[in-house]
Amino acid sequence: MKVIRYAIYAVIALLLLAVAAVAIAVAVINPNDYKPRIEAAVEKQTNLDLMLEGDIGWSFIPLGLELNQVEANLDGERFVALEQLIAQIDFWSLIAMSPQVNTFLLNGLDAHLEVNEQGEGNWTRIMREQTATAEAGTDAAEQQPAQETAEPEPQSASGEALNFNVENVEISNASVHYNDLSTGQSVTLEDFTVTASDITLGSEFPLDIRFRVETSQPQFAVDGSINARIQANQALNEFAVSGLNAVFDMSGEPFGGESVTAELAGSLAANLENETASLSDFSASLANLSLNTNLNVKGFGDKPALDGRIEISEFSLKELLNNLGQPAIETTDPEVLKAIALSTNLGGEPGVVALSDLVLTLDDTRFNGGGSYNLATGGLVFDLEGDKLNADRYLPPSAEGDSPEAGNGETQAAAASQPETDLLPLDTLRTLLLDIDFGLGELIVSNLTINDIAASTTAKDGLLQVDEFSGKLYYGSFGANATIDARTDNPKWRIRSDVTNVQTLPLLTDLAEVDMLSGGANLKVAVDTTGNRISALRENANGEISFNLAEGEFRQMNLTRMACQGIALANQESLTTTDWGTTTPFNDMRGTLKIDGNTLNNTDLVAALAGMRLEGNGTVDLEQTDLDYELGLRIVGEIHRDEACRVTEYVENVVIPVECRGNFAEDPAGLCSFDGSRFRDTLKDIAANAAKAKAREEVDRAKEKAEEKVQEKLKEKLGEDAGEKVKDALKGLFN
Repeated sequence: MKVIRYAIYAVIALLLLAVAAVAIAVAVINPNDYKPRIEAAVEKQTNLDLMLEGDIGWSFIPLGLELNQVEANLDGERFVALEQLIAQIDFWSLIAMSPQVNTFLLNGLDAHLEVNEQGEGNWTRIMREQTATAEAGTDAAEQQPAQETAEPEPQSASGEALNFNVENVEISNASVHYNDLSTGQSVTLEDFTVTASDITLGSEFPLDIRFRVETSQPQFAVDGSINARIQANQALNEFAVSGLNAVFDMSGEPFGGESVTAELAGSLAANLENETASLSDFSASLANLSLNTNLNVKGFGDKPALDGRIEISEFSLKELLNNLGQPAIETTDPEVLKAIALSTNLGGEPGVVALSDLVLTLDDTRFNGGGSYNLATGGLVFDLEGDKLNADRYLPPSAEGDSPEAGNGETQAAAASQPETDLLPLDTLRTLLLDIDFGLGELIVSNLTINDIAASTTAKDGLLQVDEFSGKLYYGSFGANATIDARTDNPKWRIRSDVTNVQTLPLLTDLAEVDMLSGGANLKVAVDTTGNRISALRENANGEISFNLAEGEFRQMNLTRMACQGIALANQESLTTTDWGTTTPFNDMRGTLKIDGNTLNNTDLVAALAGMRLEGNGTVDLEQTDLDYELGLRIVGEIHRDEACRVTEYVENVVIPVECRGNFAEDPAGLCSFDGSRFRDTLKDIAANAAKAKAREEVDRAKEKAEEKVQEKLKEKLGEDAGEKVKDALKGLFN
């Protein structure tokens, strides 16, 4: 026992001697006497020119060091400067293996970092070349043994983390200047201030940070302040931030010279060992845009699991763009884009971000649904249902005084002057993995009203399929499906569509203010094409469109009047009717359009009109918006009360020619007229009918004369009664 007691006394004595030695050294030795040696040592080992202009002080209790007015130059230019550095550690805490920093103060730090035109940073030139070369050789020689013997250092004999405490930390008036001559970019961090106190692992402590950052490309500045209470455990694998209040005032070119404020608030927590993190009552705002969330994350790898909710409060997009100094979005309705909001729950299996109870508000339109995004595959699944949307309200307004024709001409001219670009980003499309279902109760677009829209789209490995696109349109319905095969650089398109009983008059009136045609349209469309530009798609198009219009009428044209003009010419008379009206009713107009590139060919147009049958064939040039049609009105019965338009046996079954030619985009009402050039063929048919009629008259007269002669002879031979019986028999014979 005496040995142990003497050993303890010896250790205590040694500690006391060590403390006394340090105290004597601090009291006796003046570090300022060594400034020239320190400066020379630094200059010998580095390329820095060190200048210790201020006093150097040190203390024993607390054990500390103080530097004042320090500057280091590199290649004749300031590299780093320091007004004051104070670092003090409680001496007895070191003895107790629980280090406690009394004060760490850094004031007036000024650092200059520069990259030259060759991309080399000035900090890489701090060490002298020969020193670096020697060290490199030594490292190369010792690298292999070091690698073989390197082992992780044990945490401590007891396995417990050190208890680390800091009473006060203060960094003030610090600045860092970064200049990259190779890119012209410069970044300045200035007025950087950090204050914290009572920093103890396992306990909460306050933190206050303030700074200003400026960049030259683009010209941009941020004044920031961050206040929070921070906590970290002794193992430094669990952190928490509470009472966060961060404000960033931004200005510069990205905001059009405007000043914008962004704010963060709430609480954060993270456990690195368990790989969990959470945001509690967390909010983020930018100008008038505000986001609120409560979110839990489990797993920091490629398959995190989320659980929480996100809400974006209602905001005005137009006001946001104005606040951010961005160009305004001009819309036909100036009151749109002023009420946008979003809310959704977050969840899903690990590696999948799933949205549920999703509500998206766009002015007076509301969408509900959900979806998911697979982080590993990029697969996107979405199901969204909306009530009603007037898309025309969001279009750019038309210029005052512009007529539809002028606007159309300007649009075509502008389109022609612009270089043609690809429609689809093929590389992006090949990476898409989609399964989207979309529904909308009512959609107004291009002044068309479409109801009960249902759409279903899938995409995988460059194959995009619109499996369904259907809806109700002007008392009828439509359905379509399409496939885009983008697996090659020349994508293939396949389009199929059915239209049932869509009323053409309100559709064409609302779409293009054209009221030429009415009737219930029934269409079947089958088109295939290839290409990735509009011109290529039109040139390579192949297919057909079969159509049927039931119980309709041609408006702004009277085909009956055109037919009567031809009949009156044939009768060599003049029409007396002046009120012909402006429409032509028809029943069951049908035909087939063969699609061959930009040209639509039709050879079987037929329609039933009053006393006539419309027949025709022709072409439509979509590229030139040109129509070239030859129509014929075949006379099959009485067509009008005008005496000059009476249907005689001479004109029955002849065809009155009508032509429809011109640009249907410019003057659709003036396309069709009586075709005088083809009327010569009609006159030939009328003449042939007249000749046939005259021949029939001569045959009838010859038959009557022969019959009379036979009857007279029979009467003479057989008597009156027998003659009558024979007369009846002869009628049957001659007929």
